[in-house]
Amino acid sequence: MKEKVNPEYLDKVSQLSVEESERILSRMGGKLPKRLIKEKLTQTEAIALQLEIEDEQLQEWREKMARLKDEDDKKEKKS
Repeated sequence: MKEKVNPEYLDKVSQLSVEESERILSRMGGKLPKRLIKEKLTQTEAIALQLEIEDEQLQEWREKMARLKDEDDKKEKKS
């Protein structure tokens, strides 16, 4: 779990509406909700960390999909 909150994501959080913030909070998993409840994180920090986690997961998904597409393209060329 990341300890430091990236300032770039704190800026993003400040631009979110209340509804958008609630949606992000509802997607929190792992240790973040517990840290938020125990007041080790502010709500803003928790949302920023969640956004960063989701961005990392999205990047990993994109890389995986690109590899799969490349593999499919190679298979089609062989056919």
